[in-house]
Amino acid sequence: MNEKFMELTPGYLVNPKYKTALLKLGLVSFDTVFSFSAGENLAKKNLAPHRKRFQIEIPSIQNTFFLKRFEKPPIWEQLRNWLSRRRKSSMRYELDSADKLAEAGIKTANIIAYGEQWGLLFEKRSFIMTEKIPGAESLERKLPDCFGLPATAANIKPQREFIREIAQFARKFHQTGLRHRDLYFSHIFYSRDGSFYLIDLQRVFKPIILTQRFRIKDIAQLYYSAPGRHFSSTDRLRFYLSYSGKITLDRSDKTFIRRVIRKTKQIARHDTRHGRAVPFEN
Repeated sequence: MNEKFMELTPGYLVNPKYKTALLKLGLVSFDTVFSFSAGENLAKKNLAPHRKRFQIEIPSIQNTFFLKRFEKPPIWEQLRNWLSRRRKSSMRYELDSADKLAEAGIKTANIIAYGEQWGLLFEKRSFIMTEKIPGAESLERKLPDCFGLPATAANIKPQREFIREIAQFARKFHQTGLRHRDLYFSHIFYSRDGSFYLIDLQRVFKPIILTQRFRIKDIAQLYYSAPGRHFSSTDRLRFYLSYSGKITLDRSDKTFIRRVIRKTKQIARHDTRHGRAVPFEN
């Protein structure tokens, strides 16, 4: 990690730049971090009970933090993570992924503070706090302005350039050997200066086996979350050609694309059963 962190209390590390702001909020120890409730609770229906997320506004420095807390993760989940990855706390998966992505030149949210506490064998609780990405929105909430304009020669060019850029971003990410497993537009942020950021890194890992399966899953999630009203079948082909670095498709490419579409339809069936809209069909 580029920033140097200081230990505020045992196991609780903070970026010195934000120490004063955290102390003013009363976040002075593990206990205060886990009892804190002044922020906006970002609970979702599908969020596991041991996970809590808060949005915290800091008027004194005109900034916003996001706090993720993990308390007494189920033992079965911890064992599953040990088998598929390594023995780490829930927070540590996100922290280590951020480090690996930074080394590869892939931008992520700035980490403000983090900490972990262990029992004899299993994680008791952990947390990670990140800073809101300045001047950026998720692609789910806002695409570049050129996508909101009528189709003309003037805006088709920047649309195609954006498709090329996001394809190169996905390519660069997968070249690290890492897989996201939740690579939807909601987890890719795009800033005013044209930079991409990857968030929600807790499930990111580097598979030893089944690497192609998880690569297909990531691309299917991108395909699925790209709204149909803005991205045509031809646009999706442009994405794949740029992502793969090819000019024409061979047999292996066609097989890959078929598997991506099959996975995309599987995700769609699942969301339809639960009454959720399917973006790529829009």
